[in-house]
Amino acid sequence: MAHTILLVQATDNVESRTWTDYESTVECLEAICKIYEEHLKKLNPVGSLISYEATDLLKFLDRLADISILVLSRRSNTYIPKSRDWIKSEIFSLLRQQLEESTK
Repeated sequence: MAHTILLVQATDNVESRTWTDYESTVECLEAICKIYEEHLKKLNPVGSLISYEATDLLKFLDRLADISILVLSRRSNTYIPKSRDWIKSEIFSLLRQQLEESTK
């Protein structure tokens, strides 16, 4: 587990910048999925069931003004930046893994 910091700027307005830290990268990636799910709930407050395709989540990430992750490297004791494309790839892998585990 590597300490991970999520940096998000939702819009072009710098006031929309936020950061959150997590004990692991997986925890951070799961939180990004939850952020998207909360976004969907705001768009559809009447509906109780939220469902989406992985591609919808990836498009949402593309619409953010900026998103990046800093992952602590224990070897160098520094934070390694991870790009939007890296985040999208890792989330896609995480969702695929969760789907495979749920169908076992």
